[in-house]
Amino acid sequence: MNELTADVLVVGGGTGGTAAAIQAARRGAKTILVSEFPWLGGMLTSAGVSAPDGNELVAFQTGLWGAFLRELQDRQLGGLDNSWVSFFSFDPRLGAQIFADWVQALPNLHWIAGRVAIAVLREGECITGVRFADLTVKAKITLDATELGDLLALAEVPYRWGWELQSEWGEPSAPTAPNTLTEQYPVQAPTWVVIMQDFGEPVAPEIPAPPKDEPAQFAGAWDGYGSEQFLNYGRLPGGLFMINWPQCGNDYGEGAGRLIESDASRHQFLQEAQWHTQSFARFIQTQLGRRYSLATQIFPSPLAGGAYALHPYYRESRRLVGLTTVREQDILPVAGGRVAPLPVDAAGWVGAIALGNYANDHHYPGIDFPVQPKSIRWGGRWTGTPFTIPYGCLVPVQTDGLLVCEKNISVSHIANGATRLQPVVMSIGQAAGMAAALCASRDCQPRDLPMRDLQEALLQDQQCPSAIIPLFNLPPNHPDWLHWQCYYLDHPEAYPPRGNCPCNPYPSPHSSRSRLRVYASPPSPFTGIFHCRNEQDYTFTITEPAKLRSQIWSLVTLHSHLDQQLQIYPNHHSLKVYGRLNHVGNWLLVEQIESAG
Repeated sequence: MNELTADVLVVGGGTGGTAAAIQAARRGAKTILVSEFPWLGGMLTSAGVSAPDGNELVAFQTGLWGAFLRELQDRQLGGLDNSWVSFFSFDPRLGAQIFADWVQALPNLHWIAGRVAIAVLREGECITGVRFADLTVKAKITLDATELGDLLALAEVPYRWGWELQSEWGEPSAPTAPNTLTEQYPVQAPTWVVIMQDFGEPVAPEIPAPPKDEPAQFAGAWDGYGSEQFLNYGRLPGGLFMINWPQCGNDYGEGAGRLIESDASRHQFLQEAQWHTQSFARFIQTQLGRRYSLATQIFPSPLAGGAYALHPYYRESRRLVGLTTVREQDILPVAGGRVAPLPVDAAGWVGAIALGNYANDHHYPGIDFPVQPKSIRWGGRWTGTPFTIPYGCLVPVQTDGLLVCEKNISVSHIANGATRLQPVVMSIGQAAGMAAALCASRDCQPRDLPMRDLQEALLQDQQCPSAIIPLFNLPPNHPDWLHWQCYYLDHPEAYPPRGNCPCNPYPSPHSSRSRLRVYASPPSPFTGIFHCRNEQDYTFTITEPAKLRSQIWSLVTLHSHLDQQLQIYPNHHSLKVYGRLNHVGNWLLVEQIESAG
């Protein structure tokens, strides 16, 4: 059996693992990345969810996540304004290519695909490596980046699976006692994504029925939306549709506990989940016609010609018992504010190493599970309360030589609904990779790594500096960006509840300085009449260009300085804006306001 050695071993090529390996290698560590699948990127690519949620505001487009968006914007023909569920919808093949290019550019990063961990090596309480079928890798620091936290189980590191009751941490949305929901769905339902295609005419190949085909369960799938809006939810470039639909759709959670019982039971669950999605795709074709069928050659898999993702979109995993646990209270807004509290320890140190802002979103088929609200209006639309991820939730309580960097962080079942999203996990991965590289170079354990050293390394990374303090009005190109990030690390008591730091607007309304590049191509000009229907709810009646005259569009922005400008304009005000139309979402995404009449 071959034996390899490295400073850092990353097991799992998902969103977090890919980011961790890239960051560790860029920091100079000899890194080995072992993935089960031939694509890197996990949720964003091999699981097919190429319409990501969260961290969409420009101020939160930092680190590897921001770099990934800029690569997509440069490379995706036709742009990213394709769906209404996300501002960034792309072909998953492109996302996989970006990650592969980044990895291949690093000579000290060795990627090995097609391997699954079968044993974890340890000396006492320290993980020293991982054994695969045909090789063993020994490393100073090992990262569990598997989709279901498999290394935790193999190494017998304490983990959680399923619900915690309200008595555990006092979470307001947690159940007070076990009930039918907690028994039926121990974890959130995964989804096996399929990509469908619009063939233009009713000549598309018929989708065969799976062995278990129950079309009646999908009745009402697009009630309240209509078929066109349903398809446009996850519309991708080139007439493709990402089918990842929660309402009477292809979420599948029946007996999800089988995912961690045995290899055989996991295989059984996965087969049922794939058949469930196949049945839903067939239902869509039956109801909407043979114009729609399975796309071909999307994923490197023989299954239905490459229409089905390589694996399910897992929303929940085994979850580490770590030094710190993220609870629901840690992601909810402070009283009277728009941000969650910073994680401050007993000594007064801020433990944040990553940030997110998505709503707390739970998926249990056929069940509406209410949680405490954490959504806010910003930029003319709904977004989520920003929160932070503390370093301690990546570090086991006792085990050394190990970090986690996927959905397997130390988080409650309830809070996982917000921490599981792609941008958050990518940022967690970047932080874990940086921590692993620092530990390897210093020959120290993750629990002994000085927090501030890790934070400063992330903030001052030469290629992809990553924000760790959420501030709405501090875009990453602001000249005082680093100052204010560090200021609130030093003075957490001064962190503003509204999430705006007392910096000068950048760019100012009349500044000639270049704005942060959000798209590769320039935005288009539009002249029209501004309407404020309600707080943070705007429309725009176009007068120019002439071909769009009298059309009414929702007006939204991802830029903080434009969010502030829109709040001061009176009704029926004449504006000239530069932006992009999203025809399926019926919004005008504003990137610049040149003048106001």
